[in-house]
Amino acid sequence: MIKLKLLLVMIGGFFGAMLRFALGEWIRINNEFPLGTFLINIIGCFCLGWFLTFVSQKGQIRPEFTLLIGIGFIGSFTTFSTFSVETLNLFQKGLIFMGILYVLASTVLGLVLAFLGYKLALSKRKSR
Repeated sequence: MIKLKLLLVMIGGFFGAMLRFALGEWIRINNEFPLGTFLINIIGCFCLGWFLTFVSQKGQIRPEFTLLIGIGFIGSFTTFSTFSVETLNLFQKGLIFMGILYVLASTVLGLVLAFLGYKLALSKRKSR
């Protein structure tokens, strides 16, 4: 069973990482603010908030889907390590305000969007 779980996380992770890379390349802007990582991470917060709430409300969804989509796909789509390194790079370049803005915007919007995803999943459940 552990091999199947690892395989599901690996498959989801592969596709999540590929999508993150593609979007990061597509969103690339020539200013100092790391917009690609920012958008990817807040989108991932919304998606994970929605998905985990949806799964918990459904009850009959197999736990393998949480491994494949939640941990594998969305987990590899978002990236805390890149966020951290990009923040350090902003500080090292002397862009202190932009670094602080990046941290605050990522944290606050990430939490807000995770909450909105959660609320959306609950509202879909109640409207049925």
